[in-house]
This record gives sequence, structure tokens and C-alpha cells, in this order.
Amino acid sequence: MALILSEEEKMLKSSAKEFLAERAPVEALRRLRDSQDNYGYDRSLWREMAEMGWTALTIDEAYGGLGFGYVGLGQIMEECGRTLAASPMVSTALLGTTVISLGGSEAQKQSLLPEIMEGNMITALAFEEKNSHRPFDVSTTAEKSGEGYRISGKKVFVLDGHVADKLIVSAIADGELSLFIVDAKASGISIERKFMMDSRNAATVSLEGVEVKADDRVGGKDVLEKSLDIARICLSAEMVGSMQEAFDRTIAYLKERQQFGVPIGSFQALQHRAAHMFSEIELCKAMTLKCLQAIDKEDKHLAAKASMLKAKVGEVLKLVSNEGVQMFGGIGVTDDEEIGFFMKRARVAQQTFGDYNYHLDRFASINGF
Repeated sequence: MALILSEEEKMLKSSAKEFLAERAPVEALRRLRDSQDNYGYDRSLWREMAEMGWTALTIDEAYGGLGFGYVGLGQIMEECGRTLAASPMVSTALLGTTVISLGGSEAQKQSLLPEIMEGNMITALAFEEKNSHRPFDVSTTAEKSGEGYRISGKKVFVLDGHVADKLIVSAIADGELSLFIVDAKASGISIERKFMMDSRNAATVSLEGVEVKADDRVGGKDVLEKSLDIARICLSAEMVGSMQEAFDRTIAYLKERQQFGVPIGSFQALQHRAAHMFSEIELCKAMTLKCLQAIDKEDKHLAAKASMLKAKVGEVLKLVSNEGVQMFGGIGVTDDEEIGFFMKRARVAQQTFGDYNYHLDRFASINGF
């Protein structure tokens, strides 16, 4: 498949870019951070995103979705990365819909997916238990209790956990890793909000004997693994948007800042560093589009592609965000300049769903090294 977007995908990307530039610039994130907003995102903006169909892009038409595919969602994610738009796109439109679509029963899909598409329901995948990414190292248990299960355990780094209506919790049930949909207000659940470096939402979720029904189960290890691979690829699309924006801002500054009577961008040493970043970003763009296409084609090598991409994009985003701050000089580390926001988001995104080392090791293991 050629590495180009269809006309429909270009139109989607263009409309998202225009919408986010007007409604969710970096300044909007700054306001949410400074006010320590209770939700951490603009709920009216999220409603507008839902009305534009962003929450329905990957949902099958049989459930009222658009069936547009992950290449389309990737274009939205990339534009979100350019403005650092804070919203439940990752937790809900990406992870929530993917887990339910892959592992949900017919009844779960019929009841939950329309609520997500309408913007009425926020979901959060609660699967991390360690400070480092180890999705299958699970201590949370789901013990048999009558016709259902009682879940006990603790989850960390739960994206949008404090505003979620439904939690998707991983636990060991009947000797195997399973996922359960749990009402966030169920008895036995306590949620502590955490403010991350990039001003996004996360939470620590504790579960003590939380009762769920047997039909609240929504798949097992295979569903979690594939959902995470899809999330890694789509998050990489967001990271590509961030690195492109950070690069564009840096180049504009190099052309503007004068030293010794000339723009600092005229210095050959800085031109070489800019050229290096440019070539690396272009490589990441091509890899990301190829991997997004692989999701829609149900490529059997998706796991290897996802790890290859997440490792590479994480490496390049670190390079570009560091270079951006350094080339801005001293003002690059002040809160007045927005370039620092991109570095903070980069550090969190690099860790989310596995960092460079995790994916390099996973890619090697998948390929027999």
C-alpha cells in the first residue's frame, strides 16, 4: 500500500488541524494547568470532538460508528500532538473503543460503544502496577464470588482514571489474565488523582473486593496485547505531531534570533543539526503511516511493527524536544516559552505504553534475538 493519504483522510486531517488550532492551542493546556481544572480537559470541547465523529472513527458501522479506520484516527492524533490538546482521546476514543471492539460481547458493544461515541462516557484502562511498563506482570486478582468475581488490587498510571465512568481492569481470573469492565463508582474503589509532568491526567486506582458480574469480562491477554499495540502506534502518531510542531517552532526561532548581526540559523553547525532532525522526522512519518495501515489491514506482524515504531519515535521525539529547548537558549526552559511544554509531553509520551528500551528488547525477542 502506498504511503499516501486518501482524499478523505486528507480532509479529515485538515479539518482537525483547523479545529484544534482555534479551539485547543497550547495556551488552552496552560489554562487547564494553571487552574488545576477538576477534569483536566475541556468537557465542552470533548463534546464537540464527539459531535465531529472523532470518537466514532474506528467503531464498526454495525454499532453506529464510522468504520473509518485507524489511519484516520492517526491523523487526528497527529494534529492533537501539534497543539498538545488535552482530551480523553487516548483513554477513551483509542483504548476504550479498541478493547471493547476486540473483546466485548455483543451486549457490551451495543450498550457501551454508542455512549462513547456520543461523548457521554469516559473509559480508562487500568493495567499498570509497576513504575515501569510491565503489562502482563499482574498481581490484581479476580476471585470467584457467586455468579461473578471479587476484584482486589492496585493500579497506577491510569490515564484519565479520576474522570472515568468505566474502568477496564486487568486481573488474574481462573488462572489467566482477564479484563473486566468495572463501574468507576462501584463500592470498594478508591481513586487518587495524579498530576503528570505534562499536565495530563493519571490516577492511582485501588480496588478492595469490588464485585463484578461474569459477563463484565471483556477478553484476556490477547485483547490487552493487541489493544496496547494499536495504542502504541496511534500514540506514536501523536508524538510525530509534537515533534513536527517543536521542529517548526525551532526553525522559525533560528530564522528570527539574531547574533553577530545575522540570524543564528545561518550558522552551519545549527543547520546540520536541523537537517538531522528533519530527516529523522520524515522517517518517523513514513513508519507511522505504514503501521497505521498495518492495523487496518490486520497485519499479523503488528506487534513487531508497533515496537519498532514506538522505539524509533520515542528516540526521535527526545532528540527534537531536547534540541528545540537548547536552540531556544535560556528562554527555552522558562514557563513563558511554549517549547518547554513539548519537552514535558515528550517525556511522558516516551514512557507511556513502554519506552525505548522496552520496545527495543521486545522487537529483538519477537525476531528471535
